[in-house]
This record gives sequence, structure tokens and C-alpha cells, in this order.
Amino acid sequence: MVVITVMKENDRFVDLQQLRYVVAVSDTLNFTRAAERCQVVQSALSHRIAALERELGVRLFARSSRRVELTDAGAAFLVGARDCLAAAERAVADAAAATGVVRGRLAVGVIVTTAAVDVPELLQRYRAQHPDVQVVLRSGRSDELAAAIRAGELDIAFLGLPEGERPAGLETVVLDHDRHVLVVPAGHRLAGAARVTLAEIAGETFVDFVAGTPARAQSDRAFATAGLARDVAYEAGVVELITRLVARGLGIALLPSAFIRPLAADDPGLALVPVADGPRRLEYLAWSRFNPSPATLAMLDVLGVRARPARS
Repeated sequence: MVVITVMKENDRFVDLQQLRYVVAVSDTLNFTRAAERCQVVQSALSHRIAALERELGVRLFARSSRRVELTDAGAAFLVGARDCLAAAERAVADAAAATGVVRGRLAVGVIVTTAAVDVPELLQRYRAQHPDVQVVLRSGRSDELAAAIRAGELDIAFLGLPEGERPAGLETVVLDHDRHVLVVPAGHRLAGAARVTLAEIAGETFVDFVAGTPARAQSDRAFATAGLARDVAYEAGVVELITRLVARGLGIALLPSAFIRPLAADDPGLALVPVADGPRRLEYLAWSRFNPSPATLAMLDVLGVRARPARS
């Protein structure tokens, strides 16, 4: 059995399975569900955690017949437990990579308006080449995904940011430059226009992403640069809701052209209009600059991106 050493008053040993059990219980806050996740009977999991608590001399979980919560000691222990499991998984992946086999886990982040890469097709190609890698997909805002890479929660992500802004502290490759287009209802007075300017649409009611997000910042900065104010009456976190509100005549929107054009082509309720001085965005591929895993390097290879050596 693989063991790690926990130093306290004397040398004491905790095995990786116990760490997995602690993490599973902390994630589910339920011993039954944790046992199901770990594919063991509940009595065995409970026994191993109780033995670990006796060994450490602290309670990791507060239990009642209805609730399970981490104690302060449990929360402190959990941080190291996750790190130890991640290190063990990385050791196994590195050993496999030395023999030419890519294994382990790859956590991929993606914004909902990604257009530079067909993500499902990419994951299909990746899986065909590296079937032993467990791929986990997570969607979110560009700033959240970039922070998750820096925190070690994600390995790689597809981001969209306003022109001139780069994800700090990460390795990046620009995948695409894009302009926003105006999205209006099919019957709107501007639906047939060849081109508009921000000044011509500033008086309209807008539907946009939530204030403070990178997706919203792209339009906000464009209007601020032009010295214009606008009314954003509706905020939404997903494009589908934005376009539905626009189609109902509740407002107009500015959205990345590469993403919205295929959707609008199948929606007779929407019309797209070029904006002469509209927002621009860059789509990035981002990953950690520190010691990328074999699974991450394999994804970069599938994308045709060469990773630079880690900098100290």
C-alpha cells in the first residue's frame, strides 16, 4: 500500500485511501454518498475515517444523525489531503508519460461564447489519441477560469477578453481576433442597415452580460472610449437568454460575431448589423506556466501549440 507520512508527536502514517475518503465526505457531506463515490460499503469508509481521527488525535467531521460538517481541524487537514492526492496522481501520470502513455486528469475551462475552437470536436480528437486521460469540462467567466488555472483547479482554458487585456500570470496563445456585431429583432428599424456606429445606437435599450464580467467589459469599454452612456435594462449570464430577450423586442445587444452568426442564421427572429466602432475581443488559450502536466502538454500538442519551458 502507498503511504504518506504525517509528522506529529511521533511518526504516523496515513494512506492515500484514507485521504480519498476524507475528500469524498467533505465534498458530499454525507457518508453514504461518499462511500458510493469511493465504491466501498459505508461501514468500511466510516471505520477508516474514525481510525484516522484516532491516529491524528482530532475530529475531522462533526456528525449527527442528520448532518455532517467539517471541523476546523478537518478543514485544515483537507487542504493537505487534496494536495497529497494531486501529487500522487501527478506522480502516476509522469511515470506513465515516461513510457509514452498519457494518463491522469485534464480539467478544461471554457467560456460559453468560445468560437475559435470547436470544443466538442477537439475533445473528441483528444480522447481518440489519449483514451486513458479523464477529461473534466467546466464553463464559466474568463476571469473565473483564469483564476482557477492559477489556483491549480484547471489545467487549461479557452477565454475571451477585451482587446488589449491579457490573462495575468498564465501562458497564453491568441486564437482569434473578433468584432462584436449588433443583434436586433428582425423587425427593428436598424435590421436592414449596412453598418451603424455606437453613437447611433447609444439611445437604445440594451440587453447584456452581468456588470463586472469580462464579457460585459468589452461593450462597456467601447462606449466609455467613445464618451457615450447607454441603458442596460436586462442582464443575463447566458447568451441564449440574451438572444431570447432581443427576439422579444425588449432590447438590443452586442455579441461576438464569430459566435453569434451561426446561431442567428437559424433564428429568423434576429438580425445582425456590423458596428463600425464596436467592441473587439481576443480569444485566448491559457494554461499554467509552471510545470504543465503530461495531459496538458498532450492537449497543447493536439492544438498545435508548443509549450515553452517553465520559468523560475
